[in-house]
Formats: sequence, structure tokens, C-alpha cells
Amino acid sequence: MNQRHSTAKWTGSLKEGSGHMKIGNTGWEGKFSFPSRFETGDGTNPEELIGAAHAGCFSMAFTASLGKAGFDPKSVSTKATVHFGMVDGTPTIAKIELTTKAEVSDITEDKFQEIANGAKENCPVSRALAGTEITLDAKLV
Repeated sequence: MNQRHSTAKWTGSLKEGSGHMKIGNTGWEGKFSFPSRFETGDGTNPEELIGAAHAGCFSMAFTASLGKAGFDPKSVSTKATVHFGMVDGTPTIAKIELTTKAEVSDITEDKFQEIANGAKENCPVSRALAGTEITLDAKLV
């Protein structure tokens, strides 16, 4: 089984401190802070990284599913909107909305939606986030 690694370090108190995250050994690196996570400050946050991971995973899973069904997609583009806030007094990812556009020849709308929904259910990140509401708006272009 493959193993992937990312790291994060936080320094200081929750509200005045700051953090740094790194994806893999040679991947993206960036800063995060209380304002970038809970307000509108500069930097990123774990929820944006989850969104990027989910968008990437779904795009690949959808492409693979289309291929297995005999379709050759020209492109699949996905945006993940992560809803993060307080639920019952606890910071929570309450919902993720996947919005995807795919260019696929010779496929019916019904078949396209069937394959898209299967990919949403079976992409590894969706499976990891099974306790979170995940919606999908898939458009054939």
C-alpha cells in the first residue's frame, strides 16, 4: 500500500501563532494562521487543501470511470467548495460541493450523470470523508 506524507508545524498560541504546511517532499508549501482559517486572512488552511485533494481525486476517478465505460474524455475540470464553520459549538467541515465540467464525446446525459455519481461515491477522498455531506453538480460540455 502506498504511503503519502505531508507535514505541518504550528508555533505560538492559537490566535496569535502561525503555521506552515508542506505537501510531500517537493510539493507545495504555504503558511496558515487563525485568520486564514477562521476569518479572511492571508494564507491557506487545511480545508482548502482538502478541497484541492477532493477536486483532484474526483477528476481522476471520473476520468477512470469514463474510460472503463468506453468513453474517452477530452477534459474534466472540478471545483470543490468546502463549507467550514461551527456545528454544535465545534469547528466542522459540514459539506463539500463538487462542481465539475467534462468534455466527453458520444455519451448521453443519463450515462454521464450515472458515471459521475459513481465516481463521486468511489473516489478515495470521498470515501475518506464519508461522514461529510458531499454533493455533485456535473455538467457535460
